Amino acid sequence: MATIGKPMPGKVLIEPLSAEEKTAGGIIIPDSAKEKPSKGKIIAIGKEDNEEKSELATGDTVLYGKYAGTELQIDDKDYLILNKEDILLVVK
Repeated sequence: MATIGKPMPGKVLIEPLSAEEKTAGGIIIPDSAKEKPSKGKIIAIGKEDNEEKSELATGDTVLYGKYAGTELQIDDKDYLILNKEDILLVVK
């Protein structure tokens, strides 16, 4: 079992949250029609030397660009590594 390391400065490791399984009207969405997730939980943040206080924290739920970042798999789990600038919103 591999451990998740520390991202390089300016990078953020995200665990994407799964796409919606059904519509508001109750229609089940098949896997082939699901949109790529654009919401996830921060797992790790690469710190920069000159950074005083970041608005991001491990465990935050964030929204990011649909096609941002690079997908990777660690221990059969899907993750996304992206630039801090690709994060659009922290969900409170």
